[in-house]
Order: sequence, then C-alpha cells, then structure tokens
Amino acid sequence: MLSLTLTAPFISTTRSPYTLPRRPLLIRARTQEIETPQPPPKSDLLPKLNRYSSRITEPKSQGGSQAVLYGVGLSDNDMKKPQVGISSVWYEGNTCNMHLMQLAAAVKDGVREAGMFPFRFNTIGVSDAISMGTRGMCYSLQSRDLIADSIESVMAAQWYDANISIPGCDKNMSGTIMAMGRLNRPSLMIYGGTIKPGHYNGKTFDIVSAFQCYGEYVSGLITDDDRMTVLRNSCPGAGACGGMYTANTMASAIETMGMTLPYSSSTPAEDPLKLDECRVAGKYMFNLLEMDLKPRDIITEKSLRNAMVVVMALGGSTNAVLHLIAIARSVGLHLTLDDFQKVSDAVPFLADLKPSSKYVMEDLHKIGGTPAVIRYLLEEGFLDGDCITVTGKTLEENMKFVPSLAEGQQIIRPVGNPIKASGHIQILYGNLAPEGSVAKITGKEGLYFSGPALVFEGEESMIAAISENPMNFKGKVVVKRGEGPKGVPGMECALLTDGRFSGGSHGFVVGHICPEAQDGGPIGLIQNGDVITIDINKRRIDVQLSDEQLTERSRKWSPPPYKATRGVLLQLFFSPASYIKSVQSASRGCVTDE
Repeated sequence: MLSLTLTAPFISTTRSPYTLPRRPLLIRARTQEIETPQPPPKSDLLPKLNRYSSRITEPKSQGGSQAVLYGVGLSDNDMKKPQVGISSVWYEGNTCNMHLMQLAAAVKDGVREAGMFPFRFNTIGVSDAISMGTRGMCYSLQSRDLIADSIESVMAAQWYDANISIPGCDKNMSGTIMAMGRLNRPSLMIYGGTIKPGHYNGKTFDIVSAFQCYGEYVSGLITDDDRMTVLRNSCPGAGACGGMYTANTMASAIETMGMTLPYSSSTPAEDPLKLDECRVAGKYMFNLLEMDLKPRDIITEKSLRNAMVVVMALGGSTNAVLHLIAIARSVGLHLTLDDFQKVSDAVPFLADLKPSSKYVMEDLHKIGGTPAVIRYLLEEGFLDGDCITVTGKTLEENMKFVPSLAEGQQIIRPVGNPIKASGHIQILYGNLAPEGSVAKITGKEGLYFSGPALVFEGEESMIAAISENPMNFKGKVVVKRGEGPKGVPGMECALLTDGRFSGGSHGFVVGHICPEAQDGGPIGLIQNGDVITIDINKRRIDVQLSDEQLTERSRKWSPPPYKATRGVLLQLFFSPASYIKSVQSASRGCVTDE
C-alpha cells in the first residue's frame, strides 16, 4: 500500500502540509524537514484498481466505448488505469466558485502524476449572495439536488472508479457529498476555500457587511456613499463567504466527518496551500482505491455526530441541520432533529466568529485551522477519534502531530469559559411547529421573546416594508411564510419562518418551521396581531390560539397556488414527479428521493 504523510501548515505558507514522503501517514509539525515525495506507482500495479472503468475498457463488445476513449486521448496503457472523475462547481459569476477551474486543473495534474487517468466535468451552482432578496432564491436549495444528481449521473454513466469533487458555495458541499454517498466509490472532497476579508480605512468587511449596510442605510445610520464603500470592499477576491456561514460550516463539518484532507476547510482560497492540497489529492485517491475505502465506510453514525459537534462548537449555520440529515440519508442512515438537540445539550459554543462576533475563517487558519480545533475537541473528549478518514487513518491518528491552537489566540474560547455552555442550535416544538423548528440562539438574544405577529407572504414584501418603515418592526415577531421547500421552493430568510435562514443571520431567529405554510402548517394560519411566544428554556414556540381556533382557521384555509408553474422548479429533471410535490420537509432534510 502507498504510504502517505501530511505536514501541518500552522500559519506558515512557505511549507506545504501536503508533502507525501515514504512512511506511514501522520501529520508532522512544520519544524521537521520535508522529504522527497514517492514517485508515481508503476502502471503494472494498476489494473486491479479499475474496478468500475474496466466494465467499458476491457470487454471486446464495448468497442464504441473504447473508440471514444481513444478519441479523447487515452493510450493502450491508459486503458488499464483507474479513471477518476473530477467534478467542480465552477462558474464565473460568484466569488465562491470563480477559481475552481484552476483548482480542478491542479487536481487533474496530481491524478495523472499518481498514475491514474483524470476526467474533469462540471456541474451547476447558484449564488445565494446574488439571488438573496429576490425570486432567484427559489432556485437555491434545489441546486443541491441538481449538483448531487449530475455528479451521480456522470460518474455512474461513465463508469469512473473514483470521484474528487471541488465545491465552493453553500449547498455545493452537501450536494457533492450526497452524490458520493449514493455512489459509494472511493471519493474525497476539496473545499474551494474561504475568501479573505475586505479592508478599507481601518475597517473590515465581508459579505454580511454588504447585506447589513442596507438596513443601516434605511435607518439613517450611514449615507449612500458609506453604503457603496462597504459594497466595493466586501469581496476582495476568490473564496466563499468568510464567516462561519453555511459554506465554511459545511466544509468544517465534512472535514471533521473525514471526507476531506486535514486543513481543507480552513485554508483560504487564494493561499498557495490550497493548490498544494489539489496537487496531492491524486496520491491520496490512489491510496483510497488500493484500500477500497468508500464514503459509507467513512460517513457513519459516529462521524456524523463528530460533524454535529464541530458545528455546535464553531457556532455554525443552522442550514447544517437539513444538509447533514440529507447526507446521512445518502448513506442509508437516519438523522433527526432530536439528534441535533442531544449534541447541542452536550457541546459548548466556543468560537468568536462572524456572524455573531468579529473573526473570520482566515483568522482561524492563522491560529492553527480546523485541525487545531479538532485536536482541542478530541483532547476535551467531545469527538470520537476512532472514525476512519480519507487519509486512510483515523481522525485521532491524523491529529496526533497537529500543533495546538496558537498560544494567546482569542478566537476559540476554552471549554471552561465558553461563549455559551451549550450549543447555539436549539430544536423547538409547539403548536406553531408540531414537527419541529430550528432556532439559532448564540446567547446574545436572550432566552424568551413574546410579541404580536407581523406577517409577510414571502421575503420581497418584507424587504419592501422595511424600506418603508423600519421602526414598525420593533417588538414584533416577524413571520415570513411561504418560504419552505414547497412554498418558494428553495427556502431563504431570517426571523421566524417556515424556510431556512442565511448562515450569516444573527439575532432571534427561528426557521425550518414544520409543517410549512404550503402544506397547511400552523404558520400558514397566523394573522397580524396574533401573539407568538418563543421560550428557549422550554424549547417551545407557540401562538396564543386555542386548538379550537386553529382548527377553525384550518377549516377555512385553502392552499395557495404553487409559485412555480413550469420549468425546473415544477418538474425537476423532467421527472413525472415535480420538485415541489416530491420534496420532503426541512425536518427530513428537504430530500427528494422518496
């Protein structure tokens, strides 16, 4: 078996953490010398590894398949090599994704150097940052399923032996991992990396600064020139939104789950170490093929719990709830809302990261990155170190020589002095959410809120109302409905909603309220002025209406027409079953395959 070794980056960008010398895998401190990488394996060792591609490269009856492969450049010797599908979520219109073609090229070079044959292909992506606040968000969540379906389709149809996926934004990560789970062929993910923060006149900006400056503008706190300054300096280059928003949350969770190489989630997009990670991925993939180590060996009940632990410790996006539920389903496991509550009860909230605080992912990278956090959580007994990872070693073995968090750092609090003693994600039930809801409670909002409802049918009407009279929202429970997976479909919002809310949101927010309004859930029956109470200690969200009143309103209620009447939202992939009719609730991960 090919032996592999990682070194740790730990602040320095002059030494790669992805050197592969000739001895068993471990993660070495940066003070050690880098050894010469092992040369690519000889081709006569490879035929046993092309378990899937041999179905089209070997039978004489598959002449058409072989002719096409010769036509795209394979030699006789290449026909014996494992074929690796390299799927990137590249497109030019989003800072999260605009650099992924370059990363895919580096992965291709590394796969070829490792003695395998690489095939790049692309899938689609949707920028939440661009579409948020518009009807374009209808296409956001379902893009996850399109990504998963397209990767699964290409990999299975082309008989590729292994997959390396390169996602960049929000639902990209969960989409690629869902495809890997369904296929169950040797696979690993390379996160496109986080963006650097913007700087101007001593101030630091990121994408949430761009969202929030509108509220500051309509409230009269800043001028329009100030607003434009924020917009021009919030996104200074390539990479996903910089705080602990959905993209960085899912990347950190997936690294802890074991489906990426160490440091993948915290290495910035434009750091030279990201290209090093891409170049070496082929050697790790060769190792996975030799071991026949597949996603369903890595994504287990224990590793999913590890992923939930790191989400809680880092104060990650609540969207991790529905994405991890969907990932679990892709490997045949059942994850519930109550599983998240159990982890939240047991794990403290430790990270001083945006959106609830001031630091970003690049700052975490400088103090040791995600592996240093994993090491700390292992030492404190919060993680299961026995879980196998894509390195071929366990999580604990990977962390054995990872440097600790930098001395004096202020980003990750000690367990004895957490931001909050339990996790920020709280699962609430009540007569407003009989099937559950997900609240983000970081400790700054308080534990109780009660007030009259201010109801909006969708996000655009709410934004218009904010522009007209922002003070009208004070003391109200803002209800934005019709935003669930069927109602929009797609889900994106803040405050109190049957949809999900942005990973960049903060304040007293409750989302994923189930059943949703489109399905006749209680949230669809709320009227302006109804008193809604959110009680975190009791984990309840209730409207002050009797069962009889709700029943009477339900009797008079009729479902609103679907917002989508044609196209992909109504008939995903031209299937007889439409997306809005087949998609499950947020409490079941918004999956469409049942």
